[in-house]
Formats: sequence, C-alpha cells, structure tokens
Amino acid sequence: MSAAPNTHLHKCADTAAAPVKTTVHFSITDKVGALDDCLAAIKAMHISLTRIESRPSKTSEWDYDFFVDFNAIDADQVRQVAKSLEPFAKQVHIVGAAGAGELPESTPWFPRKMVDLDTFADKVLEMGEELDSDHPGAKDAAYRARRAEITKIAKTYKTGQPIPHIEYTQTEIETWAAVFDKLTGMFPSHACREHQHVFPLLVQNCGYGTHTIPQLESVSKFLKDCTGFTLRPVMGLLTSRDFLNGLAFRVFHSTQYIRHHSKPLYTPEPDVCHELLGHVPLFANPDFADFSQEIGLASLGATDEDIERLATIYWFTVEFGICRQGDQIRAYGAGLLSSFGELEYCLSDKPEIRPFEPAKVAQQKYPITEYQPVYFVAESFKDAQMRVREFANSCNRPFSVRYNAYTESIEILDSKEKVIRYAQSIKTDMLTLVDALEKLS
Repeated sequence: MSAAPNTHLHKCADTAAAPVKTTVHFSITDKVGALDDCLAAIKAMHISLTRIESRPSKTSEWDYDFFVDFNAIDADQVRQVAKSLEPFAKQVHIVGAAGAGELPESTPWFPRKMVDLDTFADKVLEMGEELDSDHPGAKDAAYRARRAEITKIAKTYKTGQPIPHIEYTQTEIETWAAVFDKLTGMFPSHACREHQHVFPLLVQNCGYGTHTIPQLESVSKFLKDCTGFTLRPVMGLLTSRDFLNGLAFRVFHSTQYIRHHSKPLYTPEPDVCHELLGHVPLFANPDFADFSQEIGLASLGATDEDIERLATIYWFTVEFGICRQGDQIRAYGAGLLSSFGELEYCLSDKPEIRPFEPAKVAQQKYPITEYQPVYFVAESFKDAQMRVREFANSCNRPFSVRYNAYTESIEILDSKEKVIRYAQSIKTDMLTLVDALEKLS
C-alpha cells in the first residue's frame, strides 16, 4: 500500500522571523541630489542597506523607481523609514515580511524578480538534510550522507545556472524503476488525458524510462519550451508562502533526491519520483501552467490568512485534484499520480466527491498522512483558473500584480500610470490578434 507524500506545502502558517526583511519602493524626479537626499534620510536612522536597485519609472513622467532592501529591527522602524522618505520621494511603498503585519500600509515581502528566489535556498521547514525518526532512511548513515550531498547542491544553486547533474547510483535507479513501472501501468486508466498526452514526449525528449532517472536540467528545458515553466532544485519543504510565490514566476521548486530503497512505493515527503512522474507532465500543458501561475500570483503580498486559503486550494488541485473528462473522472493531482494506492482509491466509490468551488475548497480541512476523505472535481483547467482568479479578487490585497515574462519580474499595478501602460501593451496584443483573424478569414 502506497502513501501520498507530505507534499511541498507545509500545513502550518508561516512564522514571524527577526529581523524583518523589508523592501522600500519609491520614485524620484530626475534632479541633482534627489537620490542622495533619500539615502541620507535612511542613513540618519543608522540602517545598513542590503541592496539598492534603480529602474526607469513606469509612470508617464521622467522619473526613476528605486528599490531598497534592509533588515528592520521592528515594524516601528519600518514606519519611520517610510515617513523619513516622504519629503524627498513620491509613491513610497513598504513591502515588509511577517512581523510587520501591524502596519496597515505594509505588505508581506515577496520576490519581485526571478533572482529573488535565491533567498529561499536554505529556508526549509522539514526533511532536506535532516530526517524525521519515522523516515525509512533515518537510521541509514549512507542514505543520510547521500541526501546531504544532493541537498547541498540545491542550497548553493543560483538563478540562471544550469541545474547540476546528479549521477544516480544503481540502487537509486532500481528504486525509480519500481515506482515507474507501477505507476505507468495505471496511468492509462487513471490519469487525465493531458498527463497521458505529454508523458510519451517526456520519454522521447527527457529520458523517462526504467533504466534512467531523468535530470532536472533537461526536463526544465523541455518545460520552458512548452509553457515557460522551469524547475529549480530545492532542499526540502518550503513554507507555503515561498513555494506559492515561486509559481508566480512559473518556477517549480523540485527535489532531486529519491526515497529510501527499502520502501520504494512509500515516501513521507516529496522526492524526485513525485516531482517527475506527478508534477512535471502537467506543467507542459498550457492551461494547467496558467492555472498554477494564477495561484502563485494571488499569493504575492497576500496576508497569512489568505496564504493558508490559497495553500489549501493548491492542495486540493495541483496535489490532489481530480477532473471530469466526458462521463469519467480522472486524476490530475501529483500527490495522486505519484501514489498508486491513493490513485486507485480516489477514483473508487469510497471518498466523497464535491464540485470545485474555491471559496468552499479554501475552508476544507485535510489530513496529510492518510488518504483524503474528500476530493474536488474540476470541469477543466481553464475553468478552474477563472474560478481561482475570481477567488483571488476577494483576497485582502490592496493592489494587483502581473508577471512580465520579458523582464522575468513582477509588476505592481497600484497607480493609474502603471495600469495605462499595461492597457497599452494589451492593446498591441489585440491589434495583432485582429490582424491574424482578418488574414484567416
């Protein structure tokens, strides 16, 4: 009997950290000494900056946008910094972290550029280098050493680098083969058509098979060509906030180590079998990729309460989702597609099946060490995406965001000028669409 892994999201709410990681975003007019005045105001408070970046402003005026990072002592210091900048700058925004939540104008810190995901490297909640006492490999010194070797790679990985090659051992390949054979025998009758459509392409392009464990780098390149999604190595379980934030950039944090060979059909955590057999095939599907990014975008700057609700929606979709295809129900969640026992169970008459309604899904409690008693069925990935978008609009966030694929960065749509600029880009796309339709007709 197989068990679904304790998937990427940690069930507990994120905890506050000290010091408070903070980003101040402000705009200044192009004039002599403008930036010096701002930096002097911050320096007068004896604050050491960890990063400062500038970009042309997205407003209609010839301004410059600055992003300044520092570690604040507390929320009061953050408030003082914002106040000190007001005489010299325009549109001062504070992007804080858990701990500055009492500031009504503050937003929990979130990555603004792809490279910001590097800060998640060693923020692992569970597993990774350390194993719980009930883990099958907890008392195996050789397995623990091997895990430490692989997780070290994830800890030192930086954005833009090729994902390092792992030379898997024969024992690891045999473990993979046992899982691969068992699950691929069930996919034709249990997996959704989108998963089955992509899987042969992974065999052809990425080396999927019983004799080789695919490398994340080749798989990531394949996904990039299909939908723009990429993989990034991770040490273990991230916080819900960090993991979901990555999806906003179309980045999926993936483990590279494999479960213990003594129990090839069981794992208490995500491993490379769960990632490559469960998650990867669907990230090559455009509608599913859009749906996953929608959850990620909704998580940026969200409150702890909304993060918990979004994490629950993720749990019942990307991890344990089922969908309707014709007159049949099929599995699309990775927690199901990488667990032969629950894959069989979820399509039986034992669990309760409910329609996918995000507001209700977000309130549903769930176990993490046993089969789910309730599953939510989506009509389609596109329908699920639109429903999540509607749900996200009800979240307590005073601004909207969009992902700019050209700059691989997040744009905050919190001013009239930014919205107008965004509308202009949409107008250009619409003209291209109209032109294409005219030529087709």
